[in-house]
Amino acid sequence: MTFKNPSLFFHVAVLLCLFTVSWSKLSGGNWVLLHSSIGISAMHMQLLKNDKVIIFDGLEVGPSNLSLPNRRCVRRTLNDKIDCTAHSVSYDIISNSVRPLTLHTNTWCSSGFVNPDGTLIQTGGYGDGIRKIRTFTPCQDNIVCDWAELVSLNLTDRRWYATNQVLPDGRAIVVGGRQSFTYEFFPKNSRNDMSYFLRFLWETTDPYEENNLYPFLHLLPDGNLFIFANNRSISFDYRRNSVVKEFPIIPGGCKRSYPSTGSSVLLPLILNTTRLGSSAALPEAEVMVCGGSPPGAYVKSNKERIFLQAARSCGRLRVTDPNPEWAMEDMPMPRVMPDMIILPTGDVIIINGAGNGTAGWNDAVNPVLNPVLYRTRNPPGRRFVVLNPTTIPRMYHSSALLLPNGQILVGGSNPHRTYNFTARPFHTELSLEAYHPYYLEPQYANMRPSILTVELSMQTLSYGQMFSVTFVLPLYRPNPGISVALVTPSFSTHSFGMNQRMLVLEVGRLEHLSIFAYKVSAQGPPMSTVAPPGYYMLFVVHSGVPSEGVWIKVQ
Repeated sequence: MTFKNPSLFFHVAVLLCLFTVSWSKLSGGNWVLLHSSIGISAMHMQLLKNDKVIIFDGLEVGPSNLSLPNRRCVRRTLNDKIDCTAHSVSYDIISNSVRPLTLHTNTWCSSGFVNPDGTLIQTGGYGDGIRKIRTFTPCQDNIVCDWAELVSLNLTDRRWYATNQVLPDGRAIVVGGRQSFTYEFFPKNSRNDMSYFLRFLWETTDPYEENNLYPFLHLLPDGNLFIFANNRSISFDYRRNSVVKEFPIIPGGCKRSYPSTGSSVLLPLILNTTRLGSSAALPEAEVMVCGGSPPGAYVKSNKERIFLQAARSCGRLRVTDPNPEWAMEDMPMPRVMPDMIILPTGDVIIINGAGNGTAGWNDAVNPVLNPVLYRTRNPPGRRFVVLNPTTIPRMYHSSALLLPNGQILVGGSNPHRTYNFTARPFHTELSLEAYHPYYLEPQYANMRPSILTVELSMQTLSYGQMFSVTFVLPLYRPNPGISVALVTPSFSTHSFGMNQRMLVLEVGRLEHLSIFAYKVSAQGPPMSTVAPPGYYMLFVVHSGVPSEGVWIKVQ
């Protein structure tokens, strides 16, 4: 079959295709325990293009439960002690196995991003690691790769609780950190490219509580940077060190940034040149922020051991509107320290966290065990679905991210200064779980596409390029049909997925090749402000059920 009206087909695909599973019969998903212990607690996680997840903690926690290989030991400049344990692992998704890695300086509460060639660049930390830059380059199975630390190049400023965002030129901006009201770039353009004062960070700092660490960053389609800290947000031109626009304060009276930690995503960017008028037109951009804590909650929990109820509200802000206003709605339950993960369907999973308190050492209680599905395009009042619970609390220092197979990898939780396995009610958690969303249930198997080929040279997609994806599908539903999505691998820590981004591509013809085989054509993103260069997972979505993702490079 051939669809001769690409515009009509695209509208049908976008508006219906991602969300056509019968919600009245929606499965709550299920949980799978992958490992009862991987030896370390997963404070940070980053998925790489070789289907490995780099997981790491900080060094200040003391010895972990995993030895370094070959009886290797490292002298820690942090405390001048010998440490023979690993604080980082490489998790192999395919084999469900872990391999210990070696960190040399402290990565506690740090940040990171993946550069255009697929290398993890990791920045900052604490103590001897607060200005350090580390790299991890993906390697083949027969090569043993490990962390490398840049010896002659450091960050300009101290970066502890900072955030990174990949930029259109492939560099990253590093923003904020404790008592660091500045931003800088990596790599730098020149020796004179140092750090730049950002008054907005200073203005959003609350006395004692701060409430502006790990600011939420999203690259907007116009190339400017959305920055959210505390309860305020701006559009920022980092090239000119200039605030383009300040948005309204998010309603509700709550704080949303660490330690009153909420979470944020840039909702999927819908690319449709017919609707926008030209291939150079920019898509609408909408930011969502959920959770947090009321003012004073950190003082109450940390000093008085009184745990205030977390924020229940979420806000959506269409930042590309001429006069944006927050549209508020309530989650089914209050939540602090939530992780928000964009699914290949365009919906959002809200997972992990607590119902009372804040981030910090033993500063939260009442773990929220149920994930919540947020259906992004449903009308208000019909967006939230409470899903099946885990049995493992994921409190402070937890993490979560999307895997190419559509599962959500979940790990971490350590509200203690060192590893403590006897603490009550929340001990240090070394386990690793996977949450399986509804679309992985057996009843949707015949609706699940399986990608055969992506017709790209070297799996590389140029901006604006037309390409085709061939896939098999046991049961095709012509209404609504097929969509194609690109999703970035995010860096997860402290309830925020840095660089998380989803693009719904414009699709053209759908050809029926044989009884179960199809080919769909699609157009690559128009420019690097919409899709920064680098590796993406490509998914084909049919009637709300995604394929497994395959890796492509956008450049």
